[in-house]
Amino acid sequence: MIVKVLGCSGGIGGRHLHTTSMLVDNDILIDAGTGVGELTIAELAMVDHVFLTHSHLDHICCLPFIVDTVGEMRNRPLVVYASKATEEIIRSHIFNWAIWPDFTTIPDSANPYMRFETVEVGDTVRLNGRKITVLPARHTVPAVGYQLDSGQGSLVFTGDTTVNDDFWRVVNTIPQLRYLIIETAFSNSERRLAELSKHLCPSMLANELQKLQSQPEIFITHLKPGQIELTMREIAEYIGDYKPRMLQNNHCFDF
Repeated sequence: MIVKVLGCSGGIGGRHLHTTSMLVDNDILIDAGTGVGELTIAELAMVDHVFLTHSHLDHICCLPFIVDTVGEMRNRPLVVYASKATEEIIRSHIFNWAIWPDFTTIPDSANPYMRFETVEVGDTVRLNGRKITVLPARHTVPAVGYQLDSGQGSLVFTGDTTVNDDFWRVVNTIPQLRYLIIETAFSNSERRLAELSKHLCPSMLANELQKLQSQPEIFITHLKPGQIELTMREIAEYIGDYKPRMLQNNHCFDF
């Protein structure tokens, strides 16, 4: 599997800050934030599967544009994998004909441009020898993370989450865990906001990583613009022994 980071910021601003999305082997997206805008129309048309972690705008905002842009170019629906709760939120608030057309009924319900596939924690989707397993997350809305398993190694993406023992219980059973992408949205000075919004800050991240029983490479995602340097300095202070790296656009994981 080759995973290319299209966006990994907690906000936007300039050419370098795009919100969460990762392209897997040209045909799978993990989340559909503003980073998707880096893809050409031809590349968008090649995407057959979109796995959503949750319904927040920074993770789904390009989904309506993808299906609108390339729906008529494709000979099969774009499949959007999400929990039932996330699907219901997106159907109610996005694809509702008030904000955006309902592409699950265009051009008709028998042959739509897009369809939803329900997944829940513990489910594994197999796509041409690749396995994508749904992991538990804790956020202000129903949320999940994902394990991407090539058969030769795994990458884990937490999605947006906070303190979560259930997540670590699952992660510690994964053999050949090569990479862990974990969020840290706020600096320590905003720990209270991190707790209220169910994100992590460096001190919280340090406590969480003590639960990790393997030694994957660790990458930090979802840093808030304006606090990037401060938060990464604090992460280095609290968890420097783990040698964490800041996730950046265009980084590729090959495993």
